[in-house]
Amino acid sequence: MQHVPFGNTGLQTPPVVFGSTALGNLFREFSYESKLETMQAIFEHLPKPVVIDSAGKYGAGLALEVMGDCLRELGVADDEVIISNKLAWLRAPLTTPEPTFEPGAWFGLNHDAVQDISYDGIKQCFEQGLELLGGDYSTQLVSVHDPDEYLDAAESAADRERRFDDILGAYRALGELKAQGAAQGIGVGAKNWRSIAEIDAQVELDWVMFANSYTLYSHPAELLAFMDSLHAKGVAIINSAVFNAGFLTGGEFFNYVKLDPANPADREKFAWREKFFRLCAEHKQVASEVCIQFGKSHPGIVALALSTSKPHRVQENIDAMAANVPASFWAALKEEGLLAADHPYIH
Repeated sequence: MQHVPFGNTGLQTPPVVFGSTALGNLFREFSYESKLETMQAIFEHLPKPVVIDSAGKYGAGLALEVMGDCLRELGVADDEVIISNKLAWLRAPLTTPEPTFEPGAWFGLNHDAVQDISYDGIKQCFEQGLELLGGDYSTQLVSVHDPDEYLDAAESAADRERRFDDILGAYRALGELKAQGAAQGIGVGAKNWRSIAEIDAQVELDWVMFANSYTLYSHPAELLAFMDSLHAKGVAIINSAVFNAGFLTGGEFFNYVKLDPANPADREKFAWREKFFRLCAEHKQVASEVCIQFGKSHPGIVALALSTSKPHRVQENIDAMAANVPASFWAALKEEGLLAADHPYIH
C-alpha cells in the first residue's frame, strides 16, 4: 500500500484514512484497551505516516484525548502521523444526565460539547484540539465540521445568510493558521455535498471529505460533476461512510439514523439491501469489498476514511482495498438498477 499525494498540500497519504469515532464511544462505550489494540493494528498494517481523521465532536473531545494517549503509549512520533481535526465543537462541562450535543449517539462521556462556528470559535477549537492531544502532536489538516448541519438549523433566509457568514469567518481563521504554518491543508467535511460545493465557490480548499454521499447506494450525476471539477483543480477528495454508516453491510443505521423495517418510509432501503445481498451471494462477492471498491472509484479520491472498533478489521479493510470485483458483477448491479447504468468510473 503506497502513499499518494494529498492534493496540493505537500503531504502524502496512504489510500486508507483511519476514522476515529470509536475512540469517542460512538454508539457504545469501548474500553481503553480495545482502542489501544485498534490503534496498534493501524500502525502495524498501514505505512507511515498514518492519517487519522478526528473531531472535537467525537465524544466531546474524548477521541482526540484517547488518540494522544494511545500514540504516546505506542511510541508514535509526530512525523509518523498526520492528524485531521474537524473543528466546530468545544468541550464543555456535562450538567445533564447525558450529553446534549447528539443525544443517543455517544456513550460513557464525562463532558458535553457546544458548537462555535466563527472566526474566534474555530481558533479556540484548534487550540483545544492540541490540548486534548496532550501537546505532543500537531494537526496538519483542519476543516469546519458539518457546516451543512449548521446551515440546516437556520430559522429563516436571513439567519442562513448570517450562518454562512459565520462559516466564512471560520475559514478566515483557518487561512491564517495555514499562513502561519500551524496547519498544512484546509478542507471541509459534510454529509450534504451541496454545502461543500457552496463553500468551495467562496473558499480556496485543499481537500474535501464527503460522508454518505458517494456510495454504491447514492451517486447522483450532479455529485459526479462536482467531484470532476474538484479533481480538475487539484483538490484532494476523501470519501467516508461508504457503507452509508454501516447499513449497506447489514447494520441498523442508515446515515446515522436507525431504520425500522416496519416503517413504510424505510422499506425501499431494506429492499435495495436485500437485492444487493442476493446478488453478492449469487456472484460470490463480499458486500463490504464491493462498497469499498465503488467508494474509491472516482479518480479524484485519494483515500477512503474507514472506521472500525475491532483490531482485526484493520487488515480486512486494507485487503478490501485490493479486492477484485469482476466487470460481470458491476453489470449485474446495473441490470438490477442498483448502480447507475451510465456511471463513468465503473465498468
